Amino acid sequence: MKEKITTFIDSLITYDYILFGSIFGLFILLIILGILLRKKIGLAIFIILLAFGLLFVGPIIGYIQMHQFLFKNSVELKSQKKLSFTNAIVVKGSLTNESKFHFSSCTIKASVTKSSKKELKNFIYSFKPFKKMSILQEDIAIGEIREFKMFIEPFTYTKDYNISLGAKCR
Repeated sequence: MKEKITTFIDSLITYDYILFGSIFGLFILLIILGILLRKKIGLAIFIILLAFGLLFVGPIIGYIQMHQFLFKNSVELKSQKKLSFTNAIVVKGSLTNESKFHFSSCTIKASVTKSSKKELKNFIYSFKPFKKMSILQEDIAIGEIREFKMFIEPFTYTKDYNISLGAKCR
């Protein structure tokens, strides 16, 4: 857990610090406003509860929305093929930089999950992939489409499976 927190803090960018600082500043302002309106007890309690709600929920929602805007990308699965002489799958796809910023690096992740004819089982299986693989692509310009190929190995599963792709860019 300590490693995940350290990695998260190391990966913060300037915009994250501005977001967290402005939310904390707004929290302080709402607390002061709540104290100034202490004679109107109902309004003061509402403002203080709003301030604490903003303090706990604001950074999470703000971080997610800001990163979806700043580092917008799309990953398309072009083809997948299970190799016959090796226990592996070849996955070919493309990554598109849809943001207005240059990506210094993108981690593309492929996840393999079991497949079922029932929608509910597929939904549950999507939370626990049984095989994962990732690759790193660097220096992706604005609007660039980068083709990639990755091998998921060792792969010995013989039944139906689904492959999903995702990318996290910086």
